[in-house]
Amino acid sequence: MWKSSFRVLKNSIKPRPKHLQRTNLSTQFQKTPTEVVDCVVIGAGVVGIAVARELALKGRDVLVVESASTFGTGTSSRNSEVIHAGIYYPPGSLKANLCVRGRKILYKYCSDHGVPHKQIGKLIVATTLTEIPKLTNLLERGIENGVEGLRMMEGFEAMQMEPELQCVKALLSPCTGIVDSHSLMVSLLGEADNYRTTFSYNTTVIGGHIQDNIIHLHICESKDLEKCVENSAVQMQLILVPKLVINSTGLSALRLAKGLCGTHHGVIPESSYYARGCYFTLSKTRMAPFRHLIYPLPEDGGIGVHVTLDLDGNIKFGPDVEWIEGMDDISSFLNKFDYTVHGDRKKRFYPEIRKYYPNLKDGSLEPGYAGIRPKLSGPKQPPTDFVIQGENVHGVPGLVNLLGIESPGLTSSMAIAEYIVSKFLR
Repeated sequence: MWKSSFRVLKNSIKPRPKHLQRTNLSTQFQKTPTEVVDCVVIGAGVVGIAVARELALKGRDVLVVESASTFGTGTSSRNSEVIHAGIYYPPGSLKANLCVRGRKILYKYCSDHGVPHKQIGKLIVATTLTEIPKLTNLLERGIENGVEGLRMMEGFEAMQMEPELQCVKALLSPCTGIVDSHSLMVSLLGEADNYRTTFSYNTTVIGGHIQDNIIHLHICESKDLEKCVENSAVQMQLILVPKLVINSTGLSALRLAKGLCGTHHGVIPESSYYARGCYFTLSKTRMAPFRHLIYPLPEDGGIGVHVTLDLDGNIKFGPDVEWIEGMDDISSFLNKFDYTVHGDRKKRFYPEIRKYYPNLKDGSLEPGYAGIRPKLSGPKQPPTDFVIQGENVHGVPGLVNLLGIESPGLTSSMAIAEYIVSKFLR
C-alpha cells in the first residue's frame, strides 16, 4: 500500500456520479476521468502523514497524494530534528500552542512506539551583556507559553555544564530534545496504512475548481509535469472529488492555495518566501564538545546557527539564512529547489560559532545538507504565525490550507493533526 502510484490510483477510478455531471463544463473537464473520495491529504511530509493518520483513526477513508516518489523528501527530512519546547513564539499564537501541545504528544508517542529520541535539553546563550535583556524576554515568553522547567543560569554555571561553551548567561530548557524524523514518519505512516490510508506517490495536484459547491482537484502524473516548461499548459489526467482536502504541501502550499479556484480575494497571503539554511558537520574531533543543544539568540529569518546533536552524538551546526527567489510553480510543486551546500559558506559559520564555541578549529567544518523553510514573511519582516485556513476564511467548502508551516512544524505535527480533526472534521 505504501508504494501506491498514480497508475494504481487511476486504475481505481469510479464512474462519475450523475449529480456531478454539468453540461456547461469545459470539454476537458467532461472528458477527464473523475474519482469520488472521502478525504485527500496533499503532501506526505511529517505534517501530512500525521494528519492522514489522525483522520484514519477517526474512521475516515484517506488518500494521501504526494508529488515525489516517496514520503518526507522536503522540509521534513532537511531540518535540525529538534523537539522544541515552545519558547520563541508569541503567547496565544498557533506556533506557541501547537508546539507546546505537540511536544507533549510527540514525546509520549515516541516512547509508546519505540521511535528513537532523547530529551537532552538546550542552552540558549547570551555571549555579550547587551544580549541579556533578549534572553530575559525569552524566559518570560516561555513561561507564559507554559514551557516547563525553564531556568536562567549565570555564565559560569552554564560553562560548568558545558566546558567548551563561552557565555555570560544562559537559559536552560530541559524539555527540549531530538528525534529521528525518518523513524517518526515511518511509524506514523505505518499506522495510517494499517487504517486503510492509500498513498499515491509521483502524483501532483496542479489546481482545482468548484462545481456544485464541491471542490474538484486537478491531478497529473509528476513525470508529465516535469516535461512541461514554464507558462505551458499542464494537462490534467484525473479529477478527484473529495469531501475534505488538506493542503499540506509545505514549500508549495501557498502557490497551490492560489491555484484552487474560488478563494475569497485577499485572504491568501500575497507572497511566499523561501529561506535556505545550510548545515555543516564537525570533523577532526575525537569527542563531541557538547552534550546539550546550544543556541544563540534568534536572528532575522531564523533562530541562529546553533549546535545540534544527532542520536549518535554527532555534532552539526546550522542553519544559516539565505533568501532565495525565482521559483516557478512547476519547480515549486516538484521540489526542484537547490539544496547544494557550497563549501565557501563555512567562512560565515566560523565567526558565528566562535561567539559561543571559541575553540572551534580551522578546517573542522564539513558541508552537511541544506533545507528550505516555507515562510510567509521575508527579510527584515517580523515572523508570522502558522496559517490554518478553513472554509470560513477562504470560502472553499471542505478545503483546509496549511500555510507557512516551518519550525516548529516537526514538533507540532501531531498537534496540528489533532487541531484539524477537532476543528474541521464533520
